[in-house]
Amino acid sequence: MTELVRNIAEIGAKFAIDGTFAGGEEVKSGHINTTYLASYEDDDGDVSRYILQRINENVFHQPLVVMKNIERVTRHINRKVFRHKRDFSGQTLNLYPGRDGKNCVEGPSGGIWRCYNFIAGCRTYDVVENTRQAYQAAKAFGAFQDLVSDLPVEKVAVTIPGFHDTPARYARLMEAIESDAHGRAAGVKEEIEFIKARESITGVLLEHLKAGRLTERVTHNDTKLNNVMIDEQTDEAVCVIDLDTVMPGLALYDFGDLIRGATSPVAEDEQDYTKVEMRLSMFEAIAEGYLETARNFLSPFEIDLLPFSAKLISMEVGMRFLTDHLEGDKYFKVHRKGHNLDRCRTQLALVRSIEAQEEKMLAFVKKWHRS
Repeated sequence: MTELVRNIAEIGAKFAIDGTFAGGEEVKSGHINTTYLASYEDDDGDVSRYILQRINENVFHQPLVVMKNIERVTRHINRKVFRHKRDFSGQTLNLYPGRDGKNCVEGPSGGIWRCYNFIAGCRTYDVVENTRQAYQAAKAFGAFQDLVSDLPVEKVAVTIPGFHDTPARYARLMEAIESDAHGRAAGVKEEIEFIKARESITGVLLEHLKAGRLTERVTHNDTKLNNVMIDEQTDEAVCVIDLDTVMPGLALYDFGDLIRGATSPVAEDEQDYTKVEMRLSMFEAIAEGYLETARNFLSPFEIDLLPFSAKLISMEVGMRFLTDHLEGDKYFKVHRKGHNLDRCRTQLALVRSIEAQEEKMLAFVKKWHRS
């Protein structure tokens, strides 16, 4: 038994898992948390697998608060799934408690660890390959939001204050431009002017929230395609994963971020910005899948703002990349000179593409008022 496998066995022993430890390995696909896959064999020889995961405390400074949020959300969803027998697109992960009954344990070498069920026969995708995948992912996120739509937001803690405070992101960018600590502002005048020309849209959603026209809800806050488990045989969404960022927010931000990440045919750091495009066919697939499961709790006012949310979140992320570029690449990992600037430019190109098609996008979602 290698040192790694012994370590996995020692961590797994702290959880209320039935059976005898039969092996383990590291899962290297994630970029934040340390993740192991552990196998256990019961008396009949059947093998079950579990995910053991350490929360990265450098990213999540209050891991116990994160775990409390996850526990509340998963219990709420699974009670409703069991009671109403909804389809698989509404399911979520299950937490296995430690032997002391708590939702997480302290590892042998420190750190906070949790245990999830392993979902067999499924995989995740980093890039949208077709409109069916886009539709299924959006349907899963809509179902997730629907299932927590009656969970009071005060029962879920804010773990990242100001996460989608776009006016504050704008103000931070202006400060970075003013200080120009690394002498880079002169090289990004076009990007700065583009963003300044759209300052008026930065506070739109928060102003609607303050005026009572929007409702704060429990949201996922990381709606990437690879946070949805897809059945390998049916290509249908099974489960939304990566719940560390679940907290109070606006459903529109979740939808907008899904559009931002899934509609362009190129990577976030593409250097040929002419290739960046908000593909209308992908938008329509995502909007259709999302509204199929989310329309029950969304207001007509929210539905009409779905296209706008995609534009806003794309600009917000572009501002964050530009801010980091001006501040010396301190937040996002970079792998080449100007990496954050490339990322910024792809986001702003996406904003342009959305603006050019916004009327068609709005016409598509408005049909849901009449259906």
